[in-house]
Amino acid sequence: MDFKMIFQLLGGLGLFIYGMSLMGEGLQKAAGEKLKKILEVLTSNRILAVLVGAGVTAIIQSSSATTVMTVGFVNAGLMSLKQAVGVIMGANIGTTMTAQLIAFKLTDVAPLVLGIGAAMVLFSKKKKVKDIGEIVLGFGILFVGMSMMEASMKPLRKMPEFISLITSLGHHPILGVFVGLGMTAVVQSSSATIGILMALAGGGAIDINVALPILFGDNIGTCVTALLSSIGTTKNAKRAALMHLTFNVIGTIIFMLGLNVVLPIVKGLGGDVQRQIANAHTLFNVTNTIIQLPFASFLVAFVNKIIPGEDVKEGAMSLEYLDKRLLETPSIAVGQVVKEIIRMGKLSASNLDISIKSFLQNSGEDLNKLYKTEEVINYLEREITGFMVSLSNTSLSEEQSEVITSLFHVVNDIERIGDHAKNLAELSEYKKQNALEFSDEALTELKYLYESVKYAVEAAITSLENGDMQLARKVIETEGKIDNIEKNYRNIHIDRLNKGICYPASGAIYLDVISNLERVGDHSNNIAQMVLDKER
Repeated sequence: MDFKMIFQLLGGLGLFIYGMSLMGEGLQKAAGEKLKKILEVLTSNRILAVLVGAGVTAIIQSSSATTVMTVGFVNAGLMSLKQAVGVIMGANIGTTMTAQLIAFKLTDVAPLVLGIGAAMVLFSKKKKVKDIGEIVLGFGILFVGMSMMEASMKPLRKMPEFISLITSLGHHPILGVFVGLGMTAVVQSSSATIGILMALAGGGAIDINVALPILFGDNIGTCVTALLSSIGTTKNAKRAALMHLTFNVIGTIIFMLGLNVVLPIVKGLGGDVQRQIANAHTLFNVTNTIIQLPFASFLVAFVNKIIPGEDVKEGAMSLEYLDKRLLETPSIAVGQVVKEIIRMGKLSASNLDISIKSFLQNSGEDLNKLYKTEEVINYLEREITGFMVSLSNTSLSEEQSEVITSLFHVVNDIERIGDHAKNLAELSEYKKQNALEFSDEALTELKYLYESVKYAVEAAITSLENGDMQLARKVIETEGKIDNIEKNYRNIHIDRLNKGICYPASGAIYLDVISNLERVGDHSNNIAQMVLDKER
């Protein structure tokens, strides 16, 4: 084999994988919130889970990415193994879309498609058109890469060494399975190795008898990505990856045992060898799902047996909704970021409640809990911010990019609410240690101001959680009320100090408390404003 052939094959493969990636990114950006909603409708209904897995994979153009994302969801505790099994089966069906596209032999029109896609990306000023242009451009690049691979493969059919290899594979189908497994494990994409297989067939180098076992091996090889991604995850996430492997191994065994039945069926569907490979790929994954879906509970029981036991809970100092594997699907990750921020917001609101009750009731029983929670809030602020930085560098739509930019500010506002809660806790401790006395009038005022602040914080977090614009407007109204109350109470308290009704030491603490509460109101206002800006 000369170097020109190798370079042409590698160049074609590179373009093919890049085109597939670009097309997937464009589809994700164009789908945007729809992709998020597809996964949100996921229930324990197995058939629905299969449809979701197939739909998401058809959009992101990679069963490996869908499976890795599923491992991430299971790891984050957002999906059960029973839900995951359906999604994984569906992902295998969705990945057959690429092979079916290739079989349409659009290599002749690929340069035209490439030109149209490039023009849309380069000259359009509308983000939506650019996203669609990415899909078209990726589609064109994919077929140009396919054309290059086919051209590089044609000389192989006359090479004695290659003819000898193919003859061996024809006589030993199991060897073909291991070839397919090895190729996909190296390239980390079953679509890419099936593309190589179809390029070989297009160049007349192999026939369907040799292609089928390699194709079945490809389906096992694609599990390697998920298995690698499950390293360092929870036991349930490892089980999800193992379930993917088990599903494909069982399917391969069934099809290899029935190879003499499968071959006539594939040939009977018609078309050239490339079309036969695409049809065989679809037939394998659809039939495999139909056979194994009724036994999904046994599959779950099997992986539980192989990986027994439960995980040791990491405690509060960990992310509940975020996992780096979710970066494979940015539109899903955006929704998960919001959920983790809501969790952080509820912790800050809880700390605020503990601190003010401690101050008003002159007790410090829960303050140790408050300080531990404050550490968790600071941890979440660092981790969420780091995740969002990584997310910002992925393929986000214009709307999603704006949301992430706004969420950076929201995380900071929530962290600052936590800081003010800590300040109030320290003021409570100082008050208790120095036995400072407050008039009933002052305590009543603080309680009344806090009721408004508490409403603002909780309503701001709820409005963010539900995208509730009406509630966000109420937060902004309440914040105006908080400002007026704080100014009024400040003047009244200074008047009390001048009249000698309050002690100066207590007076300074009182002013610090209302100042901290007013600042909490400001941060709640910022969160509500973000919700309103998002809906515009």
